[in-house]
Amino acid sequence: MSLRFLLDTNTVSEALKLQPNLEVIQKLQNCVNEVSISSITWHELWFGCYRLPMSRKRQKIEQYLRETMAINVPLLFYDAAAAEWFAKERARLSAIGKTPAYADGQIAAVAQVNNLIMVTNNTRDYSDFQDLRLENWFS
Repeated sequence: MSLRFLLDTNTVSEALKLQPNLEVIQKLQNCVNEVSISSITWHELWFGCYRLPMSRKRQKIEQYLRETMAINVPLLFYDAAAAEWFAKERARLSAIGKTPAYADGQIAAVAQVNNLIMVTNNTRDYSDFQDLRLENWFS
């Protein structure tokens, strides 16, 4: 199968919750060969992990990132094409008073230039980006 989805940080981290959203878990399992993450999401996941004190929870997250995510989920990079797309969108949105969050814009750009559907629970954070396809697996 080919890649169809770019997962936002909140979608990836759902699998680590004590009581994860079962719809999200089901979709992750059903689409396992069609999902990817951006290098920005990878940073956000590790940043969240490293902010935790040494504990079983942190060890569980580190293990999940190293043994599940790193091995099974393709990592897509914020490259020149993504940077150009985001610069154009950032300028357009800033001109109308809707300056986007920088990390969200980078993640959106990776989805857009790779022709992927952005999967997030925060669709409002991404709704102003032009032609960005969004799905919310939480609802």
